[in-house]
Amino acid sequence: MKNTIHIALAIVLISTVFLQTVFAQGAGLEWDLLNQEVLKLYQEGNYDKAILVAEHALKIAKENVGPDHPDAAKSLNNLAFLYYTQGHYAKAEPLYKRSLSIKEKTLGPDHPGVAKSLNNLAELYRVQGRYAKAEALYKRSLAIIEKALGPDHPDVAKSLNNLAELYRVQGRYAKAEALYKRSLAIIEKALGPDHPDVAKSLNNLAELYRVQGRYAKAEALYKRSLAIKEKALGPDHPGVAKSLNNLALLYYAQGHYAKAEPLYKRSLAIMEKALGPDHPDVAKSLNNLAFLYYTQGHYAKAESLYKHSLAIKEKALGPDHPGVAKSLENLAALYRATDRTREAQQLENRAAKIRNIKR
Repeated sequence: MKNTIHIALAIVLISTVFLQTVFAQGAGLEWDLLNQEVLKLYQEGNYDKAILVAEHALKIAKENVGPDHPDAAKSLNNLAFLYYTQGHYAKAEPLYKRSLSIKEKTLGPDHPGVAKSLNNLAELYRVQGRYAKAEALYKRSLAIIEKALGPDHPDVAKSLNNLAELYRVQGRYAKAEALYKRSLAIIEKALGPDHPDVAKSLNNLAELYRVQGRYAKAEALYKRSLAIKEKALGPDHPGVAKSLNNLALLYYAQGHYAKAEPLYKRSLAIMEKALGPDHPDVAKSLNNLAFLYYTQGHYAKAESLYKHSLAIKEKALGPDHPGVAKSLENLAALYRATDRTREAQQLENRAAKIRNIKR
């Protein structure tokens, strides 16, 4: 059996999917406060509670302004996003579609708000591997944004970035590179060379070069991205942790394990301090450090971290999340490497059941 190891790469995508922030208006102050609570819970990684609050916010919106109001569409979008985050794709899709339908009817088919909904639905299709559907929606979203805001608006850069990411995961690297570069140029011109969004664009282009094996180009961009974030956000910001993680991954890919380890450790320390020890992003950092130790044959260190990462994911994401399956497979690979075949098989069977769930 082929054992697949999964690294949780912190690719910093610009506005691929998002919770829509709202302010007291048609649906009322209570609705606004509920949405603020949803965002806070999401940022804390408390997804189950966030869903409950988002459901209540949707109920309030329907009661106050009716089911076809743009505020109801925003609540539908937020609930869909939370389901998407937990891997409940079948639940997310109809909510995204309903939100899109309301926006098209109330705002018109060429409104930027429609473009955002198209983008979110496209992202759902992308992670499901439904690339043709995703591409069509990304392109329509981009066309709306360009027409409404002009070709040099930062939101155009975000749309270009997202379409580029689709091409990257498909291995269509030449198309992806052209879009990433155009996105970066727009962001630099609009916001200046030291803006955090420039750092995100640099990171994404660096990631493209990394997967192509163009390591020198990737390293230069990752380092510039990291420097911008440290200056703009401070050394202990989660965004800095993600850049450290990605630079470490580049060093890992080149076999520079001594360079990778301190970066992974610093990234983990920042995540734990900023987000708390039970956040899903902490689980990703633990997984990556564990994988480094596994590769070096430091199995005891790796096992402890893999188990810790798995426990966080099960609690935060639920026992049937695709991310849990990845952690189970990683731990199973370690068990096979240490001749614990029965334990490995048990984890592999559980992971297979998770992956067979229709989403």
